[in-house]
Amino acid sequence: MKAQLDALVQHALAALRADGTLPADFQPAVQLERTRDPAHGDWACNVALASAKAAGRKPREIAERLVAALPASTVVSKVEIAGPGFINFFLNADSRFAVIGEILRDVSAFSSPDVGRGEKILLEFVSANPTGPMHVGHGRGAAYGSALANLLRATGHVVEREYYINDAGRQADVLAVSVYVRYLEACGETVSVPSRAYPADYVKDCARALLEKEGRAFFRPYAEVTAGLPDDPDGEGDEIKARKEAYLDAIIARVQQLLGADYRRVQDFGLDAQLASIRRTLTAFGVEFEHWFSERSLVDSGAIRRALDTLAARGHTYEQDGALWLRTSALGDEKDRVLVRDNGLHTYFAADVAYHLDKLERGYDTLIDVWGADHHGYIARVRAAIEALTGHGDKFHVALIQFVTLSSGRMGKRSGNFVTLEQLIEEAGRDATRFFYLTRSPEQHLEFDIDLARSESADNPVYYLQYAHARVASMFRELAERGLGLDADAGLAALDALPDAQRDELVKRLAAWPEQVAAAARHRAPHQLSYALRDIAQDFSTWYNDKANKVLVDDAALRNARLVLALAVQKVIANGLALLGVSAPDKM
Repeated sequence: MKAQLDALVQHALAALRADGTLPADFQPAVQLERTRDPAHGDWACNVALASAKAAGRKPREIAERLVAALPASTVVSKVEIAGPGFINFFLNADSRFAVIGEILRDVSAFSSPDVGRGEKILLEFVSANPTGPMHVGHGRGAAYGSALANLLRATGHVVEREYYINDAGRQADVLAVSVYVRYLEACGETVSVPSRAYPADYVKDCARALLEKEGRAFFRPYAEVTAGLPDDPDGEGDEIKARKEAYLDAIIARVQQLLGADYRRVQDFGLDAQLASIRRTLTAFGVEFEHWFSERSLVDSGAIRRALDTLAARGHTYEQDGALWLRTSALGDEKDRVLVRDNGLHTYFAADVAYHLDKLERGYDTLIDVWGADHHGYIARVRAAIEALTGHGDKFHVALIQFVTLSSGRMGKRSGNFVTLEQLIEEAGRDATRFFYLTRSPEQHLEFDIDLARSESADNPVYYLQYAHARVASMFRELAERGLGLDADAGLAALDALPDAQRDELVKRLAAWPEQVAAAARHRAPHQLSYALRDIAQDFSTWYNDKANKVLVDDAALRNARLVLALAVQKVIANGLALLGVSAPDKM
């Protein structure tokens, strides 16, 4: 409907340009908004106010000329000018209720405005280090990325989902040593776990599994592992932390020396075990990926070296203090960044540069990365690197996900005191967990109320929506039990005759759904759908609970009209929940 009204206004603007009322090259933005007060019609347009200055006339005069130039329309019953020059459109009954028929015929087509026009997007999200189970913070990024992919696909984008596996670098070494020390413990050795290693129970489980699979093939006496190493001190503070990290680096080097080629086998066992756990959790959470991209592949394929050579050839790098630096400060970053340390090892940043170059070389129009809010300062340097390599820094976008706290406690991987996403799903359920993550903008902090998520009440937003869907299903089951059926054509024809006070508000709410889907896609904000769905469910509840609107009445015309309205609500709720990755049950 909005597109049809826009076409009418554009026709009138062309007429005013042709007769000299407006400059020949004047192209104002046409804003059409649904009115809140039915007395002001169904749609309002402010284009006359936006055109007055260019025409050198009063807005109301422009509005009068625009209205006079509007072509005849089968959808508009009348047009009025209000206030200083707003143009209000009143739709005829057939046009106003046509939306119900559209929903019943194909709710997916109705809910899929073509915003993307085939834009090819690579959406990378989650990408949690495979060094332990996913925690509730990862879950928020997983829910957001998954829902965003659904939303973008529904609105004309071509989306592929990718998980970047951080299986190279120091964190993989920390996991290997954490598992190995526990492996020695499982072999009967008395050990002291490095204070900066991963101490949680999942490491013990992994070590025991390694022993069961490989036996004592990797055994070395613990005293041999630690002989001559620096102290692993107790306490806090920057100096103590640096000494703890130095001890961890030393024990990593010692284990690598003692195990030789077997070190990689221990490391791979730990990484594979944790990645398998992550995959299981994501599957249980309804999150899928087309691609799982290994950081190691960048090293093994020479992609990092090629990226560094390209940057050097273009004059973007320099050497200082034995390290290789990228001139990111010249491309919008606050300072230059190290690519290769003075010890010859590349930084995480160098791997990220090569990774994003690889993404662009695969032919995507847009790259969207979903990162934790603590990575905010990393955006400028990655964009600068992409600009230096390709000149397409504008193709790179980041959605930041703020932290999550639980009503039940805190989390922290290094202390071993954290709540896994798997535990949260078990406590609150998959649907509630996904929906609660999507009830607020990702840029806002989220406190997850587990008790509310488990409750069966109207205060629980996902239960409220699912109950509305199930209520309509129950209505149709009762209809069948009475030996009756739905005559949808008769119901659509009788909608205008319904004496329902809340009918028009509910129809307006349904008609606005495609626009809300489009807006959510443009802003990459799937949480906006949760607000829109709640509004639909509230209007439906108000309409349904009014005794004057009883659905299963003897009057067939009234019954069919109310049934098609209820069915349209159910279909839109199911469509919206599907976009969010939440089920729409027929029974509660």
